[in-house]
Amino acid sequence: MKMTSLKMKRLLEEKLKTDAFRTSFDRDKDIFRIEWKESKQGLSIALPTVIAKYNERGEEAVDELVSHVEEALAMMNRTYTLAGNEKGIFPVIRSTSFPTEMKDGKKLVTKEHTAETRIFYALDIGKSYRLIDEEMLQNEGWTEARIHENALFNLRSIRFDYKTDTVQGNDFHFVALQDGYDASRILQESFLDEMLEKSIGEVAVAVPHQDVLIVADIKNDTGYDILAQMTMQFFAEGRIPITSLPFIYDGDKLEPIFILAKNKPNSKK
Repeated sequence: MKMTSLKMKRLLEEKLKTDAFRTSFDRDKDIFRIEWKESKQGLSIALPTVIAKYNERGEEAVDELVSHVEEALAMMNRTYTLAGNEKGIFPVIRSTSFPTEMKDGKKLVTKEHTAETRIFYALDIGKSYRLIDEEMLQNEGWTEARIHENALFNLRSIRFDYKTDTVQGNDFHFVALQDGYDASRILQESFLDEMLEKSIGEVAVAVPHQDVLIVADIKNDTGYDILAQMTMQFFAEGRIPITSLPFIYDGDKLEPIFILAKNKPNSKK
């Protein structure tokens, strides 16, 4: 029997049934949402993705998702402090369209980054993390400068590696460690500067979704087309999309660019 969005919604409701949760279904967007009734904190689930996994692995895939959702919801309902958890604070990159406040109205701590991206801050709590809000800072007497400095220090301290592919004379370096902070490594200026120093052509950087950072040494016009296609594909497939626009890095700033097929890119105005 073919699995539909409506059937998957009912299956999830059955497996996640509890009086403490409220569920809703957006038919137009195929989005199923589950949240705590009191705090309104919760998760939105794209049903087509779940159905695809169900078609591959059966109900085991749904049970695995339910387990992750229950764990994430439980974490949302706990109280966390920054004091004593300093080593678990990290920066996360999101699109500028990503909400800057939670469902309960609490404003998240953010910092401007580029025209396409914004920095948020997360408290790592094992298999998941909690975005840090302004109330947490105020309650514990932290400043935004302190949270930023702490987050960057922790980012530099975790394992770092990348793989390189050469396509039609252009080098593409991929950071994809799947630790939740791959895109965040765009903030590691020492790494970008190292790539700039090694490069022969122009250095382009992309963060299409949370779990990848691409740094490219573009040596010919074909390289721009390859980067554009690659970035768009990653953006479409990513669990948490950020931006399909790459950036040019000149050692000073990241400038978003539009890449025109068969042409060198124009800077975004």
